[in-house]
Amino acid sequence: MLIGGTALLLGGGGLAAYATTALAGNNTPGTMSGHQQHTASAITISCPDVGERLRTVPRSAQLSVSKGLSSLDKQVHDAYHKMMGGSGADVLNPLKAQRQKTIKMMVTAIAKNTKRPSYLLKMSGCTTKPVDEGAGAGGNDSTKSVQDGWYQGQNQTQGADQNQDLNQQDPNQQGQDQQGQQGQAGGPSPDDFVDINNVQPNADAPPFAAPQGGNASTGTFTTECGRNEDGHFNSDNVIVTPGVSNGAHHTHDYVGNKATDAFANDNKLAASDTTCGNGDQSTHYWPVLRKLDGNAEQKPGAAQDANVGTTLTPATVSLTFRGSQVGQVEAMPRFMKIITGDAKAFTNGTKNANASWSCTGFEDRQLKDKYPLCPEGSQVVRTFAFQNCWNGRDIDSGNHRDHVTFSDQNGACPQGFKAIPQLVQRITYDVPQGQSFAVDSFPEQLHKPVTDHGDFINVMPDQLMSKAVDCINGGRNCT
Repeated sequence: MLIGGTALLLGGGGLAAYATTALAGNNTPGTMSGHQQHTASAITISCPDVGERLRTVPRSAQLSVSKGLSSLDKQVHDAYHKMMGGSGADVLNPLKAQRQKTIKMMVTAIAKNTKRPSYLLKMSGCTTKPVDEGAGAGGNDSTKSVQDGWYQGQNQTQGADQNQDLNQQDPNQQGQDQQGQQGQAGGPSPDDFVDINNVQPNADAPPFAAPQGGNASTGTFTTECGRNEDGHFNSDNVIVTPGVSNGAHHTHDYVGNKATDAFANDNKLAASDTTCGNGDQSTHYWPVLRKLDGNAEQKPGAAQDANVGTTLTPATVSLTFRGSQVGQVEAMPRFMKIITGDAKAFTNGTKNANASWSCTGFEDRQLKDKYPLCPEGSQVVRTFAFQNCWNGRDIDSGNHRDHVTFSDQNGACPQGFKAIPQLVQRITYDVPQGQSFAVDSFPEQLHKPVTDHGDFINVMPDQLMSKAVDCINGGRNCT
C-alpha cells in the first residue's frame, strides 16, 4: 500500500529461481534448489523511508512528491536487481547519487510553499542488510503471546517462551509447491510459514469482539461490499502516490468505490458507483494474495514488478466498524484516508507493521510475521485493524499516519485525539495446501508477511456515517 519498484524477472524467470536465494536459512532438501542450498548467507538493500518522514506536503508539491516517491522505490528495486544478479558491481554509491537527486527535487518542490524539509536530504544513503536481521526473521516473533494491543491493532508482544519450535513445519507440507516457491522472485522463504497447529493461542480478543467496560461503545456497523467479483485491480496507490500510474509497483485488490485509481480525487470518488449494498462509496484496498504457481503476468504490478503467481480471489470480505472501550465514538470526516501496516516493514522495522494472519477456526492464534499453514478445510485469514483515534482536524497528513493513531491497551486515545469507529478488514482465502501463496511486495522486501497492509478512504455519505456512529454508540449491530 505504500510504493514500490521495477522488474526483477529476466525474461520469463531467469532471476526467479535464483532470487529465492535471498532467503537463506532453510536448506531442507526439497525446498530449495542445489544452487540455493549452496548459498550460505543473503542480503537485501535497506534505505531510509523518505515517505515516512514527510510532514507537510503542499497541494502544489503533491505530484512532484508522488513522482519522487515512486522513483525512489524504482531505484532501490533496480539496485537490488543488479546486486542479486551477482555481478559484484557496487550498487550503493550509484543508488545514493540517484536518491540524492530525487530527494532534492522533492525538497525543492515542497519548499516553494512551506518550510524547507532539509532533513530529507540526509536520507539518500542506503545499506545492505543480512536477511536474518530483518523484521519477520526473529526480531518480531508473532508466534509468541500477544497482549490486548493486538485488539487495538498495535504491535505489542510478550517475551514468554512457548518452549517449542513453532517454526517447525509439517514434514508432509515441506517441499510442496516447489515450482511456486522458485517462481516467486525474491521469496517467500520456507521460514516464512508456520503450521497454525504449532502456534499457541495468543490473542486476548478475537477480531470482532465488542469492546468491554462500563462506558464502552459496544455496537458494530458492517458494510457489505463484495469480494471484488468485478475484478477491480490496479498497481496504483491513490493515497501515497496520487497522479502516478503504477505508483504502488504491486497489485491492489479493491472493493467499494468503483472509480478508485491513481487519478481519483475526492470529487471523482463522490460521483462514483460502488460495490457496497448500502450506498457506501468508501474505498477499501490491499495487496493481492497470489498462488505461487509460476504464472508471470507481464504487466505493471505483476511480473514486471517481480510479483509472480495467479491472483487469488477472496472467499469472503468483511468490513466492520467497532467502538471504543472507554466511551463513545465520533463520526469520521468524509474523505479521511487511513493506512495501516507497512509495505516496507522488513527493512523499516515493525513500528508500523499491523497486519495479522491466521486460519478460520484458529483466530485466537494471530501471526504478525509468518504465513499460516492451515489444515485442510480451513481458510487463510488476513485481518487489518485500523487506527481508532483521530486528531480532530486533518483528513490526511504528509506521511499519511500522523493524523490518526491507536488507542492504548485500555482504550484511551492520546491527548489531542478523539475516538472514531475502528475499521476491521477481514479477508479469507482458499489456498492450496503447503507453502503455496504470498502477498504482493517490493522485491527487496522479499514477500515477507510482515509487509502486509491495508488502505481505506472514507467516502460514506454523512447520513450513513451518522447511522454507523449511532449503532456503535447505541450498542446495536447494524448493516
